[in-house]
Amino acid sequence: MQPFDYAEGQVFFRDKLVPFRDANVSIASSPVLYGLSVYTVFSVNWNADEKKLYVFRLKDHYARLVNSARIMDFNLFAPAWPYEKFEETMLGLIRANKVEESVLVRATIFVDALIAGTKIHGLPQALAAYIYPMGQILPRSGVHVCVSSWTRNADNAIPSRAKVNGGYANSSLMKNEAILNGYDDAIALDAQGHVTEGTVANIFIVRNGKLITPAPTNDLLEGITRASIMEIARDMNIPVEERAVDRSELYIADEAFLCGSSARLIPILSVDKRTVGAGVAGPITKSLSDQFDVVQKGGGVATEKGWLIKI
Repeated sequence: MQPFDYAEGQVFFRDKLVPFRDANVSIASSPVLYGLSVYTVFSVNWNADEKKLYVFRLKDHYARLVNSARIMDFNLFAPAWPYEKFEETMLGLIRANKVEESVLVRATIFVDALIAGTKIHGLPQALAAYIYPMGQILPRSGVHVCVSSWTRNADNAIPSRAKVNGGYANSSLMKNEAILNGYDDAIALDAQGHVTEGTVANIFIVRNGKLITPAPTNDLLEGITRASIMEIARDMNIPVEERAVDRSELYIADEAFLCGSSARLIPILSVDKRTVGAGVAGPITKSLSDQFDVVQKGGGVATEKGWLIKI
């Protein structure tokens, strides 16, 4: 079977399904000129044994999308798009593309106006969504990262709690710097020097058997994979702590990993050329990764937690 070709697929754009090539916005539109759009990416996981798809935590992705819209004052989206309508539309999009592999769906709310300046409130807003192959944004075997010289944008500037497209210029500067210096990715610090996250994924460290992740108040995205990993860890009787994490703790961690809907779970092998643990995925990292893969395809505790929609 040929891998899914997003460029030949159907997308949802301005209230209907259209070919990918026809879903375009103007060069004079608010999302192009000012980055005025918010988005979420959710996974759709193919279970080859059952020949079924499992959509992972769609309701949580919708809730975060609504919260991002609320933060940005995209005030027309939530009344026009209750969850039931959103779910029906996303499942219809997946079915229309006859997907039989693991993929990602990116759903975006954008200010659908031309030459409107930096205004937001009351301007037309539209929903777009498309499917693309799962791929690997980072090597699943592990990554070598650096601490970025760029500071994470603050909550009182461009909130990282909202997935604002324009805010990812910050992540792009970090990623670009990391690649130019021979690393796979970068770790961002907030204005107080505390660890926040990677460029597009949350971060965890392990110290003395405890799973530790920065708190939401450290200018990070409240990731749905992040929340899932913490819940899975607690079910496995692994202690979990959300708190400020110092840069130096990255250097003395027993294990560390990145996680996100696109990244999945990626071991961190070194930080600033300092080896993390034994330089391979540690036992807690591996156990959580294995269990997360099972959960996404309908196994483990996913059904009882109501995390999945089977197609």
